Amino acid sequence: MRKSSSRSPFGWSNRGGTVTVIEAPIARSYRRRAVIAFWVTSAVIGLLAATVASHYLHPILGALAGFLLGVVLGAVVFVLIVAWPVLRVFWHWLPEILLGLAVVYGWVTLMQATPMWLSLLVVALVVGVPAAIGPVRRRIVAWSWCLIVRHRLRLCFAAFIATNRHGSLPLILLARPTPAGERVWVWLRPGLSLRDLEADGQVQKLAVACWANEVRVMRASRKYAALVRVDITRREPLAHTIVSPLPDYVPADIPSNAPTSPGMPPVGLDLPDVPDHPATVPADPPRPRKPRNPSTTDTSPSGFDPSDYA
Repeated sequence: MRKSSSRSPFGWSNRGGTVTVIEAPIARSYRRRAVIAFWVTSAVIGLLAATVASHYLHPILGALAGFLLGVVLGAVVFVLIVAWPVLRVFWHWLPEILLGLAVVYGWVTLMQATPMWLSLLVVALVVGVPAAIGPVRRRIVAWSWCLIVRHRLRLCFAAFIATNRHGSLPLILLARPTPAGERVWVWLRPGLSLRDLEADGQVQKLAVACWANEVRVMRASRKYAALVRVDITRREPLAHTIVSPLPDYVPADIPSNAPTSPGMPPVGLDLPDVPDHPATVPADPPRPRKPRNPSTTDTSPSGFDPSDYA
C-alpha cells in the first residue's frame, strides 16, 4: 500500500520528512543567478586583483593571490544570492525581531541589576503608564497598526498582484500613522507599474485584506515612477466633534443694548419662537436699459454700423 505524500498547510511534507521553506521555482531561479554571479565575480575580481598584485609580487604569486581573492568574493556573493529568500524573511520581520530582542535583553539586564520587587515595579510602570495615558496609548496602537499593515500588504502582493517572471514582490519601505489610518511607501520591482495596483477590483481587495475602509494608491515621487504611496483609511477624522475655542474669546460683560446684525433673531427667543422664513429684503427696482451707442445714430454709406461690433 502506497503511503500518501500530501503536504500540510505549513509546508511539511511526508516524503522524507523535509520542510519546504522556499518554493522550488524560486529556489532554482536564485540558484541559477548565484552560479552566474559567482563566475562573473570570480573572473572580474581575480583579473583585477592579479593585475594589481603583480606589481608588488612575483607574477605567479600575484596571479595566485588574485585567483584566491576572486574565488573567495565569488563564494560570498554566491551564498548571499542563494540565501536571499531566507534573509528576506528576516528583513520583513526585522522590526518585530528587534523589538523582541530589546524586550528579552532588557528584562534580563534589569533582573541582573535590580532586585525582584524593583524589576516588577519598573515593568509595571513601563507597561501601565502608557496604557493609562490616552494619547500615548493611541500612539502606540497607531504604530502597531503600521507593523500589521506592512505584513498585510505583503500578503496581498504575494496572493493576487502580478509579479515579474522572477517572482520578485514589491519592496515595502516605510510606514507611518496618519490621522485617518496609515501611509505606506512601496517600491515596485521591474515588471510592475502603478496600473497593476489600480486595476479593477485591486484597491478593494487591498482594503479588505488590510481591514480598512478605503485604500488609495498614488505616485509618491515625480522623479521615480517605481515609488508609490498607499494611503489606508480606517476612520474619518473630520467627522468627529471638535470643541471650538472661539466662545472663550467672547467677553462676558456685553451690554443688553449692544448693536447686532439685522439678520440675527432677537436674543432670548426659544427655537419655536424663531420664524420659519426670515424676512426678505425688497429687491431694488430694475433700472431702464440705455442704448449701447446713443451718439452714433447714422450708419455709413456702405451700410456698416459700428454698434454691431461694440
